[in-house]
Amino acid sequence: MNLDLLARRAPGLTMTGLALAGAVVTMLPGAASAQDTAAFGVLDTEPATIDCSAIETDPAALGAASIYVVDPAQSEARYIAEEELSGVGANTAVGSTQTIQGAFLFDADGNPIPCSTIYVDVRTFESDSSRRDNFLRGNTLQSDQYPLAEFVVTEIQNFTLPADGEETTFTLVGNFTLHGVTKSMAWEATASRDGDTLTGSAKTEFDMADFDIEKPIVGSVLSIEDIIQLEIDLVAVNSAA
Repeated sequence: MNLDLLARRAPGLTMTGLALAGAVVTMLPGAASAQDTAAFGVLDTEPATIDCSAIETDPAALGAASIYVVDPAQSEARYIAEEELSGVGANTAVGSTQTIQGAFLFDADGNPIPCSTIYVDVRTFESDSSRRDNFLRGNTLQSDQYPLAEFVVTEIQNFTLPADGEETTFTLVGNFTLHGVTKSMAWEATASRDGDTLTGSAKTEFDMADFDIEKPIVGSVLSIEDIIQLEIDLVAVNSAA
């Protein structure tokens, strides 16, 4: 897999952390299993110890028979926050970006392999307010210091590679890093396949305090809910296509 090509597809997205992203996965004691992950969000387990360096140099060493590479032009990540604004009242703030890259690995039987990884450049989130965007970048997310949100898959529950035109629902479990903090997190996901193209969506949520994020109470913002929702829509193409 040519990560330089991925970088060109998503200009400005630094590749810091790719060395973290496929050879050995060791679940720590008490880590989530297919039997005990009940919902999406931050899990009450320690992040898995994971070495994914082979994804860049030799993904076949991981048992990868096929690699689906994310197409950022057809993908989007979003945050959703509920806030109270002076003179307005309740408001839903939504920020989005297409500066995404990553890849999903599958073995010869069509089973997904741990170390599939997604990166989002949090510097590029845009909402309907440039003032909000600038404050998030400079203060709340401190994205000059922590430019990437990273999700490294350690376990996929109830997944089967869908036949053409079919959809499957499953759970992604892995290490989610944001604002310099890594937590074990589960995402509720769906995916469908059309030839060599996978189309999927996933959602999760987190409490800002879990990632040492201060609430962005500034200007007209009177209050904001603790829980932030994350959504991502992805299109990934088989690299052999």
